[in-house]
Amino acid sequence: MRPEEILRRLELTINRKLDGILHGEHQGLLPGPGFEPGEARVYIPGDDVRRIDWAVTARTGEPHIRMPIAERELETWVVADLSASLDFGTADCEKRDLAINALGAIGFLTNRVGNRIGGLVVHAHGSTRVPARSGSRHLRGLLLKAITAPRGDGNGRTDLAAALREVDRLARRRGLVVVVSDFLSDPGWEKALRALANRHQVLAVEVVDRRELELPDVGLLTLVDPETGSHLEVQTADADLRRRFAEAAAGQRAGIAAALRAAGAEHLQLRTDRDWLRDLVSFVDQRRKRRAA
Repeated sequence: MRPEEILRRLELTINRKLDGILHGEHQGLLPGPGFEPGEARVYIPGDDVRRIDWAVTARTGEPHIRMPIAERELETWVVADLSASLDFGTADCEKRDLAINALGAIGFLTNRVGNRIGGLVVHAHGSTRVPARSGSRHLRGLLLKAITAPRGDGNGRTDLAAALREVDRLARRRGLVVVVSDFLSDPGWEKALRALANRHQVLAVEVVDRRELELPDVGLLTLVDPETGSHLEVQTADADLRRRFAEAAAGQRAGIAAALRAAGAEHLQLRTDRDWLRDLVSFVDQRRKRRAA
């Protein structure tokens, strides 16, 4: 299928299923990324502790946070980490397809009058920078850059930490930064993400395939590392091997989730074997309810 056809199908899917559900006064993906102080409310577990209003807390004897007022114009920057580890999928799609779907949803849902979006598409052979501009034509150009980004060829590592530092330099206005990745990059991205979250609202979209979490019982299986090209044969009929793999995978994902929380980023996990649109709507709905509380 041609890239233009993929883009058109993605746009139709998002507009048909999400239009009117997530649009709001800059509250579509996360609570409005404003920085002017607004009303204070009682602290709820999970709120950003950096927003605690100590004066109100001292006066009432109960922790309060002060919600920001949404800015009239939103600038969004996206980091699409399309490493070779995303060229993998055993369910409805590859992780790469899921990442592009998430990128498209974010783009179409924040693409309102006056809003701007820019991006950094990181792939095995380098990166492509797209400046922050407004308009549907610009957004489609950004998505096409992601759709046509080269795949890995056995040497598909990306440097997520460097990409985050570059976006931190590019995003001069405070706004929303969305990082789409499987976060299987080399250590070091945690510090760069924390620096981003100090100035911007950050949404981390983690893409996962079920076979990264558990091995099927299919006998002798040859595994290939898409980033290095190395091969490994494993006997999946071994129940103890499958158990240890599942435990290690669960620990790895728990570590990623903990690192994202520590950095101050919102965390959305999308899986190739689940309805990603439903998970996205559920993610936003939970945060709207938390704000209403």
